[in-house]
Amino acid sequence: MIALADGIEVVATIEDAADLPMPPLLVLDRVAAFLDAHGIGEGALSWQRIGDGQSNITYLIERSGERVVLRRGPRPPLPKSTHDMIREATVQQGLHRVGAPVPRILAVCEDPDVLGVPFYLMEYLDGAIVLDTTPAAFDTVEGRRRASQALVDTLVELHGVNLERAGLGSFGRPEGYLERQVKTFTSLAGQVSRRELPLQAELSQWLERHLPAPQRVALVHGDYRFGNVMFRHEGPPRVLAVLDWEMAALGDPLADLGYLVATYSDRTSQGTVMELTSATRQDGYLTRDELVERYALGTGLDVSDLRWYQTLALWKSSVFLEAIYTRWRAGERPGDSFAHTLEDAVPQILETARALTR
Repeated sequence: MIALADGIEVVATIEDAADLPMPPLLVLDRVAAFLDAHGIGEGALSWQRIGDGQSNITYLIERSGERVVLRRGPRPPLPKSTHDMIREATVQQGLHRVGAPVPRILAVCEDPDVLGVPFYLMEYLDGAIVLDTTPAAFDTVEGRRRASQALVDTLVELHGVNLERAGLGSFGRPEGYLERQVKTFTSLAGQVSRRELPLQAELSQWLERHLPAPQRVALVHGDYRFGNVMFRHEGPPRVLAVLDWEMAALGDPLADLGYLVATYSDRTSQGTVMELTSATRQDGYLTRDELVERYALGTGLDVSDLRWYQTLALWKSSVFLEAIYTRWRAGERPGDSFAHTLEDAVPQILETARALTR
């Protein structure tokens, strides 16, 4: 039996996948067997896709009254160093150890024969996320202000985590983090694009010529924004968990701040496809400048070079999104209503990034 949800194929057994044009994303009997092996629920299971991610895929799995979240990457082939679920789970296990706000990891599957790629299970948390609207519990001017303050303060907290206590002191090589970011994404851009995007090369060269000197080593989230921060339902706004640690690394913490600001909507922003939280244009939410000021006060870091980090964030995003667009054009993302918008959206992001360099 084959079930379809927004073009995402899910099969009951691997035999049901024989006539599909591409491998399924979930094989229910194999997921059930993995749950059995880890003592999670009994009997038949139900599923639904959750989250706003356009890259990795997250499902809510329900079984005999128990709820867990399964997170996996897209179908192979995968660009090197992306969609690493094992790495993502490792980070969350370390952060949970020191009391940081992350979901608890329940089980990790490194065997690609189960679903075609590694995946992990984590606890299900019932919370609210700010995207197009503000959760009712803090939908006031004061509540919105405190929510955006909590967003910044949680980033300050994460950047202050004791890496040795978290067991993440050897998680990666912080030296040369920014140089590797530029080099890696320059290479990736050449692999994923099938059209001419001269601004990608121009911005790569600009970033390389103007590399700033890092001031501190911290655990960098890589995709820190309201869409990856879950709040408790009851007010006042309090962070329940920070999600989506796939791109985490040891490196320059200002990379997270630059990404947060570059993708944050306020009344001065340009409205690119990377501004995924339109609610923050409402009264009460901190502006981009206020986010930066609060972070600087909380960390003591010099933020005068932040435009470089904002440019890096938008340029990297253009590479990720171009990969999605290329796969859609090749027929590898059927039913994807987002990917077709990227024909114009990726060049727009690159123009916005170039404006920051002037």
